[in-house]
Amino acid sequence: MASLDPNISGFRPVIRQLDDAAINRIAAGEVVERPASAVKELVENAIDAGASRISVDIADGGKTLIRVTDDGCGISPEQLPLALSRHATSKIDGSDLLDIHTFGFRGEALPSLGAVGRLTITSRVPGDEAAMIRVAGGRVEPVKPAALRSGTVVELRDLFFATPARLKFMRTDRAEAQAITDTIKRLAMAEPSIGLTLRDVSGGGEGRIVFRADAESGDLFDALHARLARVIGREFAENALRIEAEREGIRLYGYAALPTYSRGAAVSQYLFVNGRPVRDKMLTGALRAAYFDFLSRDRHPAAALFVDCDPTLVDVNVHPAKSEVRFRDPGIARGLIISTLRHALADAGHRASTTVANATLGAMRPETAPHPGPARIYQMDRPSMGARTAAYRAQAPEPMPTPGFAELSQSYSGQMIEPAAVVEDQTPETPVEQLPLGAARGQVHENYIIAQTADGMVIVDQHAAHERLVYEKLKTQMAENGVAAQALLIPEIVELSEGDRARLLDVADHLSKLGLTLEAFGGNAVAVRETPAILGEVNARAMILDILDELADQGESQMVQARIEAILSRVACHGSIRSGRRMRGEEMNALLREMEATPHSGQCNHGRPTYVELKLADIERLFGRS
Repeated sequence: MASLDPNISGFRPVIRQLDDAAINRIAAGEVVERPASAVKELVENAIDAGASRISVDIADGGKTLIRVTDDGCGISPEQLPLALSRHATSKIDGSDLLDIHTFGFRGEALPSLGAVGRLTITSRVPGDEAAMIRVAGGRVEPVKPAALRSGTVVELRDLFFATPARLKFMRTDRAEAQAITDTIKRLAMAEPSIGLTLRDVSGGGEGRIVFRADAESGDLFDALHARLARVIGREFAENALRIEAEREGIRLYGYAALPTYSRGAAVSQYLFVNGRPVRDKMLTGALRAAYFDFLSRDRHPAAALFVDCDPTLVDVNVHPAKSEVRFRDPGIARGLIISTLRHALADAGHRASTTVANATLGAMRPETAPHPGPARIYQMDRPSMGARTAAYRAQAPEPMPTPGFAELSQSYSGQMIEPAAVVEDQTPETPVEQLPLGAARGQVHENYIIAQTADGMVIVDQHAAHERLVYEKLKTQMAENGVAAQALLIPEIVELSEGDRARLLDVADHLSKLGLTLEAFGGNAVAVRETPAILGEVNARAMILDILDELADQGESQMVQARIEAILSRVACHGSIRSGRRMRGEEMNALLREMEATPHSGQCNHGRPTYVELKLADIERLFGRS
């Protein structure tokens, strides 16, 4: 009897075993995404081989040539064919996949590269003859004698020639070359004691050096600091704080930049786990949370942080490219990063980045004439006396009980202070000029305090500085007294999915400390019983949904805290010294001393600097006196 079910046909799929060539090409799609992936695998192999110098040559963005040369231990002739076999490696014995101390351990990179490109390996071990082996599109040739002094040379030509469809997804040569450069820089930061050189040989010849980092000497932090200055830039090194801490078997070290040295995108964030460059959402979220109170949403911190721990505490066998990791207890690593960075930022006190001063000096340099001609005469554009008088009369403060600077003319915005009248409680043992922010010498435009230091001068934005001081006081008071909550007359019931409900209840204790109290309400619903009083009337349902979106995206939620601190910031702004207010000498010096004693006073609530410091040598250079 014929079958009446239209879904049943006479065709039955047959299960078959794929050949090795197809298996390698499939594996290559996971391991080798683009030329930068191939460079990463080959350089990591060189590092695992104990190389002290590694040279990388590329052509056409790595599409036509990638050549990695190292002075490592090499591969013996009889083991060269085995190196091209899948899952053959010298890094592990397979007994424990959690005890991994090397970059590579899968044994997939070389056979995958040989399956999609033309791969040649030439190597020599000490005391033996050099040999080479070729493989193209998965077809391996016999081992042949070769000429090589030491180490290994791996040459990959015509990447993806065996899988032409992959070439359609390649980007431009410039984009692929930039991705390779970024990969080399990350590996250079991970290994400061190894010299790395990247050369672009497109078009033949010697090519040009794209990146070079010689091996650094000294202790861990000195070598790392020098390498970061070369890779990220000297400005980062000058404005970075040394980070070092350890907790429950996890060690954190590296450098993190001051909040005033921030970026418009997360392009200067480098994270390493046991020396391996990784892109981990949990670690990135911890870094963002540490700077949460110092930067606005559109600014991003810069840092190079290294997390070292016993290999059994972290699983690196999560992703074929080994770019992701999973901690056994992620809360310890996250808490260590946040607390250590916040303590480092607090210890930095009122320090601001040197880039602020450099930008100021650049703005103060006179412009150059666009074309030869008679010498230009620089003259300040001055408003008329009537305009200045009207402007300052409108900005004049209320009459003060003490004379202050009333003896100065109303027609000028600059106020000069005699050195003897700067600080009343000044002691002979500590001259006020020797203090970090020095002694106030004047106020210009009723907004900027000019102070003299031992080796230069400081310009302070009085409103931004006092805003930060008031903000820190409000935060301290809230931390001591807690966040006041207002009970809802009728609890708001929010229906959720089962997963969202569980995710929200997991962070209920944290939200309760911020004044948002919620509890399970049968089924998949939650009841919101209290909201933070400082927020006033809120849409509880919308807030809950926003919190869930943040939890799903970042694994944590700072939305409630962000709203509370945004209000504190506005309160601090309205309660601080306003621009246009004239200050007495003792008021200005009191502000400077309070800035020195208050953490994070070097930047306002949005990460902008509150003061600029100019060294005397820089000022003299402006006037040609150096």
